[in-house]
Amino acid sequence: MTSYRTSFIFLIPLLVASGLSGCGTTVERLEVDEVRDLSGEWNDTDSRLVSEEMIDDVLSRAWLRESRASRGQRPAVIVGEVRNLSHEHINTNTFVADMERALINSGEVEFVASSVERQEIREERADQELHAREDTRKEMGQELGADFMLKGTINTIVDQSGKQAIKYYQVDLTLISLADNRKVWVGQKKVKKLVKRGALRL
Repeated sequence: MTSYRTSFIFLIPLLVASGLSGCGTTVERLEVDEVRDLSGEWNDTDSRLVSEEMIDDVLSRAWLRESRASRGQRPAVIVGEVRNLSHEHINTNTFVADMERALINSGEVEFVASSVERQEIREERADQELHAREDTRKEMGQELGADFMLKGTINTIVDQSGKQAIKYYQVDLTLISLADNRKVWVGQKKVKKLVKRGALRL
């Protein structure tokens, strides 16, 4: 009996260690563009696909041809605020970055830095005035002014019954002429998801 009890006592740490290792975290690396919906909420795939489709649409409209014809050059665009009016926490900075990337990579427009980025760059120019060699200084007052600003909102509607819910996302973007406040393009993209859960919490 003593031998059995002693053996059992020695087995306890092994059993505990085995149980803990079974509860450890596992990591699976995924392709960046692979679609995986876990929570049913707005995710990186929604951000990327919506931004790419809407930028493709805005660049195919008449405002771009008319602007290039009147100015003789590519119009300068800046992305303004995209407001999250949904019931979810959505990182709009990621969505804005996706739109900026699509605009820049299109080669159809000049792209102007945001107000936050411009402030940091202006501080660097001011520092150069004091500390940089004259032949390498970048002068003040040479910035490219934007011709158009792209703004928008993200809204959601949730229709829930029992353990199922339909999530409806609507993204509205507007391109506004800074010269005269004209809205030269209005775009809209909708995303609809059916979410099923054992214990549904939205």
